[in-house]
Amino acid sequence: MTTTLKAPDEAPPESPPRRKRRRTPALPYLLLIPAIVLELAVHVIPMITGIWMSLKELTQFHIRDWGGAPFIGLDNYKVALDFNSATGKELLHSFWVTCACTILVVSLSYLLGLTGAVLLQRPFRGRALLRTLFLTPYALPVYAAVIIWSFLLQRDTGALNHVLVDQLHLVDDRPFWLIGGNSFWSLVIVMVWKHWPFAFLCIMAGLQGIPQDLYEAAYMDGAGFWRRLRAVTLPMLGPVNQVLLLVLFLWTFNDFNSPYVLFGKSAPDQADLISIHIYESSFVTWNFGLGSAMSVALLLFLSVVSGIYLFLTRKARADA
Repeated sequence: MTTTLKAPDEAPPESPPRRKRRRTPALPYLLLIPAIVLELAVHVIPMITGIWMSLKELTQFHIRDWGGAPFIGLDNYKVALDFNSATGKELLHSFWVTCACTILVVSLSYLLGLTGAVLLQRPFRGRALLRTLFLTPYALPVYAAVIIWSFLLQRDTGALNHVLVDQLHLVDDRPFWLIGGNSFWSLVIVMVWKHWPFAFLCIMAGLQGIPQDLYEAAYMDGAGFWRRLRAVTLPMLGPVNQVLLLVLFLWTFNDFNSPYVLFGKSAPDQADLISIHIYESSFVTWNFGLGSAMSVALLLFLSVVSGIYLFLTRKARADA
């Protein structure tokens, strides 16, 4: 007798469960609203207003009625960028002075910051105190720090001339530090003193992320201090240097507080940075349209330079 086994009835295939659509919470977007409003109020709206002012003949004759100033298009840009005219030559002079000052300040600030960070990398007695002292210029308010420098650099009552002339007898006559050719070097010294602690802080933070195994391996291979600096430290600091140099460049090129507090409303020709020149064109001669055109041209220049710099540095890192 044979028994036949019936196959169990196959259950119908279950349909895949439907995924419920997750609703995007609105809280993150609500939290962004205050930042967006502040960004519009502090940056976007003033920038649009400046571009609008640069297209108008906004002089002292139209201050009461800004909206009624005649529209002149790109005439302000033609006047500012006409380097054969007196206005264009003065702007070009300020541009080259700013470029020279920026190159010196960024280079010296980075070198001082790198030197201080490397020397204070290894622990020793008093390292915490030195770190605190090095960061003091960065912690001081800009106006207070530059005012102190302006007192130090005075010709008759300044501490610098007192040391050089009365105590060390290095020079016979008291030199002028805030006018003439020395004004440029005085400005460079003040700006380096103010910016290098930021470079020191960034590089010191970047050094914390470099593995010690790399230094030990380089030391075992016979690499000296300078070889380890070129082969290990600087390449590993690439991402930090990319941001640090760009920030120092923008801060220095746009610096208005340092020359304004150091020299007053009218800086010497040797230290006539473009920020002070734009201020004089706007608030001294009351030609806000021309000053706005210079500001927009400066913004375009810095945007182009920053874009080229980021493109080249990223390409260099990708090829490495």
